[in-house]
Amino acid sequence: MFTPCCRFSWHLALLFILVSICISEARFLNSKRQLNNSISAILVFGDSTVDSGNNNYIKTLFKANFPPYGIDFANHIPTGRFTDGRLVPDFLAEYTRVKQYIPPYLDPTLTVDDLAVIPMQKQLEYFQDYKAKLENSIGEEKTKSLISNAAFLVSAGSNDFVINYFGTTFRRQTYTLSNYEQLLLQNIREFIQALIDEGARLIGLVGLPPLGCLPVVITLSSGSPFSPRQCNESLSQIAIDFNKKLQKELRPMQTDQGPKIVYFDIYQPLIDILQKPSQFGFDETNIGCCGSGLIEATFACNAGSNVCPDPSKYVFFDSIHPTEATYNYVFKKMQPVIDEIIQGK
Repeated sequence: MFTPCCRFSWHLALLFILVSICISEARFLNSKRQLNNSISAILVFGDSTVDSGNNNYIKTLFKANFPPYGIDFANHIPTGRFTDGRLVPDFLAEYTRVKQYIPPYLDPTLTVDDLAVIPMQKQLEYFQDYKAKLENSIGEEKTKSLISNAAFLVSAGSNDFVINYFGTTFRRQTYTLSNYEQLLLQNIREFIQALIDEGARLIGLVGLPPLGCLPVVITLSSGSPFSPRQCNESLSQIAIDFNKKLQKELRPMQTDQGPKIVYFDIYQPLIDILQKPSQFGFDETNIGCCGSGLIEATFACNAGSNVCPDPSKYVFFDSIHPTEATYNYVFKKMQPVIDEIIQGK
């Protein structure tokens, strides 16, 4: 499911999803919102929480291109998104008028306006290949302008802790928690610097969610798999500490004259929902909508699974991934920062 970075000793469980390099389009929207938007494209790097369907086109068991995934997407089509509907990048693309939905870059039916067809082998190498092809098509200056006005979104880290570190013994035998965090921070910094070297001028980095509150984590590690199903507070505290270190790591890279690097906090919005769900229209916080909600995800959440009658009342769709309603709320909390960025470009 995951691919290693071509340039670094890359230990992040970072699924490269060049989900969209597309010229901004406004014609599909019937929006009266006035927005001084100069975003030319959206490029998303991350894991399954931002995958718009690239896993459909690679050899992996971890897919979501079957029901009940996608039951609230347009025409109730399972697209490969690990949720019932849209993701944060979809809301971002629509809001910035780049696209109505983020397409998976590996979809062979997409046109050149959506993306370049690049083999999914090495993360930065095929981004470089795309740039070269784009230069051949529209010229070096227009390519430089498109990339410099693109929005890059990086969302990664959850899998590195939940799966790679705490889910297996290998990492814990090799690294202390502190050393592992420093390794991840170094890799993130180097990855961001590589994007800057390739011409990125606007990069948004998403922090970790409350890791201990994922339904599958509660089931497997909290000591209360059935009742009262409380969050694993120690794991969530690790996310809090890492987010602080991540923000500190980014500060030297955030200069007045340099690229704009923005940190998006998703921990607090999710904690707000989890602690006071009724205030935000949610009923269920610690189980997923699919199956028992305790452990099912990807192929274990399938057409034969029981599905809750209203996913919008659930924070999580399966035992790992949030529902569209949750993603929509998180995006709305990101929106003020997005507006400030766009207006300041």
